[in-house]
Amino acid sequence: MLHLLLGLIVAQSTPATPPPEEVVQPQQVRPLPGQLDAVPTFNSNSPELVLKEGILLSTFPPQGKKVPSAHLNYPFRGRFDVFAHHVARAEPPENLRSLYLGIILHNPTNQPVTVNVLQAASYLSQPDAPFIELPAFSENLLGNLFAGPGDRVMSDILRGRRQDIFPPQIVIPAGESRMLLNQPIPVKGLTPPLNGRSTLARLRSNGTVYAASLAMFAPTNTDGSERAPTLGEWQDLLNNSDVSSPRDRVPTPLEETGKPRIYGRVAGVARGTQWRAFIADSPKARYLSIPQPGQSFSYALSTLHGGTLGTDQIQSAPLLVRYPDTAYRAHGNYAIQYSLKLPLYNNTSTAQTVNVSIQTPIKEDKLTQPGLRFFTTPARQVFFRGSVRIRYKDDNGRPQTNFIHLVQRRGQPGQPLAVLNMKTGDRSLVEVDFLYPPDATPPQVLTVTTQASKSSQ
Repeated sequence: MLHLLLGLIVAQSTPATPPPEEVVQPQQVRPLPGQLDAVPTFNSNSPELVLKEGILLSTFPPQGKKVPSAHLNYPFRGRFDVFAHHVARAEPPENLRSLYLGIILHNPTNQPVTVNVLQAASYLSQPDAPFIELPAFSENLLGNLFAGPGDRVMSDILRGRRQDIFPPQIVIPAGESRMLLNQPIPVKGLTPPLNGRSTLARLRSNGTVYAASLAMFAPTNTDGSERAPTLGEWQDLLNNSDVSSPRDRVPTPLEETGKPRIYGRVAGVARGTQWRAFIADSPKARYLSIPQPGQSFSYALSTLHGGTLGTDQIQSAPLLVRYPDTAYRAHGNYAIQYSLKLPLYNNTSTAQTVNVSIQTPIKEDKLTQPGLRFFTTPARQVFFRGSVRIRYKDDNGRPQTNFIHLVQRRGQPGQPLAVLNMKTGDRSLVEVDFLYPPDATPPQVLTVTTQASKSSQ
């Protein structure tokens, strides 16, 4: 949303342009094999624009809380993820206090609990990761290319990093709480006074913990300077506040079809942190036959209600608990990792050149024509910006690991992530990994194309 808010300012002064022309690429679209795992994700994304202090998401028990309905009573134990993506704006414009985002973990047991921080990152839009213009396709081996905080966070986690603001582990004494995150979203000195923060932490706990994300304006010292809230101040807000307002738009019930669809923003616990897929000709097969020369097939990515690209597959993570005015599912699967293996096999009688790519077709639920629709000139809206890791063996049999940063606009076919020259009977395992970045818009597809032979061109 942050880039949309900034883009709105530009769009208001930009003359309207005619819609771009469409082209249909004939290619079969298949459901993605595999499924989401059952690891829970604490998903704090509503309200995205936070204008007042309060609770963003609490899985604490409601007992003893001033506003019981603000607490969803969901305990975590073992592996779980914590995701938060929020925006602060000066309201009114002269109120330039920093908004602090706090993520608190509580141990309700009578024994200490250790929470290991496996990977974690948290970045601001300004100055950490501004929304800059980047090429559609860039090598990004070092992870220094990103546009927006969600893009940068997902890139770090894909590489297995833990940012130094996070400790390797947090020991929570019996009956006590500790802060996982206590960081500001400053707006002072920015034009417009608008900023955002994205956070993702992969955690493992050896005991039961509850989690909450909270918003508080920076307390001030006697000299007027800002300081971070204390643990006690966060606990007081948690115990005595309601959910932060104003709220986001209320989502349309999933079964309704007669009204414009409002997906809503997520505030709840989603089931799933990773989608693993072994993509083969059939569930029992061990290889994936490449398309015939000049043909393609695609596998749907991040499909959602009203956007399954003819597959009837909903990949949006179900919500185990949620606030009643927030999204019914984790549409877009922000911060979920897709780990896809394609054991390609050239079963044709000649050598073939095979491309593997990610594409952003025009969203459809049922395909109006036998293929995917793209624009001849991609639209202005960026629908995907993030890094993808691709692993395969090159023509000399040497293992290759590439990180590619993609910027895809609505209706953009995309460039190949890898080009494989496969002799008759060759097998080649291609592995594609990425975390679905915040501020992306689903769905996308993973496409395998066999180039047309020169004799038929």
